[in-house]
Amino acid sequence: MAIHALSRDDLLVLVDGFLDAFNRNDLDAVMHHFTEDALYVTYDGKEHRGKGKIRAAFEPQFRGEFGKISFIAEDRLLDEEAGKAMVRWTCRHELEGGQAALPGLAEVRNLVFRGVVGRVFAWQGLDVLHFEGGKVREKRTYSHAHVPLGRGAR
Repeated sequence: MAIHALSRDDLLVLVDGFLDAFNRNDLDAVMHHFTEDALYVTYDGKEHRGKGKIRAAFEPQFRGEFGKISFIAEDRLLDEEAGKAMVRWTCRHELEGGQAALPGLAEVRNLVFRGVVGRVFAWQGLDVLHFEGGKVREKRTYSHAHVPLGRGAR
């Protein structure tokens, strides 16, 4: 049992605020939710410890290298006593319509994705979040899809 258990409402506000910061594409707001020594483990097992390394891991996403991204929360499981939450989500990508004269790697990748799955695609996964003092101490992302869900995903 956590020393300072959160109420269900408090935990829900923290989780929804964290998701909202991602959906507003506000990296500073996302980073505000992390403790200084937080751990972020990506869906492919890469570990990033500390706010600086976590920010660096998120920067390509917030620069738009994967298109416009939004997370649609499907389920939330809350453990108030332990200060933990699990959020199952669908991650929706909308790739830009234009193309640079000399595309970089991100643009080439997006063109390939557009050709295979269309301008809009999605994938599903979940985050397990551990909170401490009202901030995310640990974020572990899991995904069961290696290939996006395809054309016209929600």
